[in-house]
Amino acid sequence: MSFTTASAGARPASVRWLQLLVGVVCMVMIANLQYGWTLFVNPIDQKYHWGRAAIQVAFTIFVLTETWLVPFEGWLVDRFGPKIVVFFGGILVGIAWAINSTADTLWALYLAAAIGGTGAGAVYGTSIGNALKWFPDRRGLAAGLTAAGFGAGSALTIIPIQGMIQSSGYEATFLWFGIGQGLVVVALSLLLRAPHPGEAPASTRLQQSARDYTPLEVLRSPIFWVLYAMFVLVGAGGLMATAQLAPIATDFQVAKIPVSLLGLTLPALTFALSIDRVLNGVTRPFFGWVSDHIGRENTMFIAFGLEAVGIWALGTLGHDPVLFVILSGVVFFAWGEIYSLFPSTCTDVYGVKYATTNAGLLYTAKGTAALLVPLANVLSAATGDWRAVFIVAAVMNAVAAIAALAVLKPLRSAHYRGLHQLGSARPQHS
Repeated sequence: MSFTTASAGARPASVRWLQLLVGVVCMVMIANLQYGWTLFVNPIDQKYHWGRAAIQVAFTIFVLTETWLVPFEGWLVDRFGPKIVVFFGGILVGIAWAINSTADTLWALYLAAAIGGTGAGAVYGTSIGNALKWFPDRRGLAAGLTAAGFGAGSALTIIPIQGMIQSSGYEATFLWFGIGQGLVVVALSLLLRAPHPGEAPASTRLQQSARDYTPLEVLRSPIFWVLYAMFVLVGAGGLMATAQLAPIATDFQVAKIPVSLLGLTLPALTFALSIDRVLNGVTRPFFGWVSDHIGRENTMFIAFGLEAVGIWALGTLGHDPVLFVILSGVVFFAWGEIYSLFPSTCTDVYGVKYATTNAGLLYTAKGTAALLVPLANVLSAATGDWRAVFIVAAVMNAVAAIAALAVLKPLRSAHYRGLHQLGSARPQHS
């Protein structure tokens, strides 16, 4: 097996923790573009009557541009550094929601989604890549904390956004939240930088490749495509819940029913959206930290199995408002960790030098999974309810859980054995 080597003269820990903090806050600022979207679907439909399925195409476009452009944006980061990419990402984020505020055609809505996805992807991919490079010794935790900013970043703004939509209209909400979020990202981008050689400490706990694989080599690797398929399987169910939670709550007739939990009383949908954002954020560093100690594949098996059970239970028992809140929380808790586990595993296997690009290639699986989100509306319309959608999503997660131990783990073991055997015969790149 081949490990990264320890480096002398590493900078004080405060330097990399500052970089991590900046990345986390940038992620918080783009979180509403995805996780706040569900709040705007019904108001837009009530004004223009385009139909939820047509409006949700914008969500798919957002996710596609947010994910499929990340490899190119990652290449720019690996070549020119993180600062400039995040700077322009923040500008695009503000422009996108400003367009949403005036969009009076579906095509304008779709254009804003493409611009917002491009900007969000630039910020997301750069922040994750920077964390992977700065924290080889705590890669799962660092990627998880960064991804948590995206997963939980909208938790504190769910109620303000709902309130502003009701008091000032969704148009003003798009405009002012968009401008504010974009400006914060632009300002923070000026603090970002990649670690210099020898500045980040090494890991001695987990298997990590000391060889840096180029993106073309990664695309020829079987491990990458196993990771990609697993990412799609798990990602599709979570994205369906993210985009469709408000319509599902409405169809289950629980959206406005008051629920009392944890000393709070809120309408079921508002409660679910708030707690889901928190749990979707907590799960990323939690399972990332767990994977740093018990291994990536073992953690995947536990999390994906829990997700399969949670999705099935939400579809079966979610007509009860209390259970809707609790089980939606389980679904988000067991889903969000993919955004720490997969990039960490990718960088463990393929090295640090091209980490942003390679993790970006894998992140495009989220875009592929997003293509399945509109099909959930089609399937629910064809069957008359959401039951079939939940069953399909649960099965997909169960398959991914089994594949983590039965397919991915043996492939990674063989990969590291091969590196160990060839290490003395083939020069390694640092």
